[in-house]
Amino acid sequence: MSPRGVAIPDLRERLFAAAERVVARDGAAALTSRAVTAEADCAKGVLHTHFAGLDEFVAELVLDRFARGARQAGALEAKVGRATVAENLLEVVQTLLDSLPPAVVGLAMARPAAASHTRDGLRSGAPAFDAIQDAVTSYLQAEQRIGRMPADGDTATIALALVGTTHHLLMTGGPGQTADIAATTRRLLAVLLA
Repeated sequence: MSPRGVAIPDLRERLFAAAERVVARDGAAALTSRAVTAEADCAKGVLHTHFAGLDEFVAELVLDRFARGARQAGALEAKVGRATVAENLLEVVQTLLDSLPPAVVGLAMARPAAASHTRDGLRSGAPAFDAIQDAVTSYLQAEQRIGRMPADGDTATIALALVGTTHHLLMTGGPGQTADIAATTRRLLAVLLA
């Protein structure tokens, strides 16, 4: 355990990762501030020193993971002209699902105060599915410009369908469904990119 009064590098991420492990291992009902700090090997009160309570912590975790997902989707631009369009999109979907654990997002929606704080963050401009959709649209338009997508393809609608499906898979998926999710995404991409 870190000594009292000593700054812990990357404390937020350490607490967030600990919360994800607790939820993945023990379920949403096991998530308490004490469980998080014990998993993170921190002092019991450190979570409440940095967050107003568990609900704010959960909301901030979800907002952080949405922002991470948006950054990962933004990295699609660097993949223009590489691999296949379908492979690049499948990779970003899998990365998004990995960065946004369904149990954590579900936890935020099940806790009214956490859901409210999350909505407030999103209304204030925190990146989420809109930013991810914009990044996918930009990527598809770049692929269109170099001829790897049909010139008359509706990139915005393809991005909406892909991000909407990813959202659905995120909210309904669970541990051990990686192969099913990959297969579903491949089928969707075959239709969207045909």
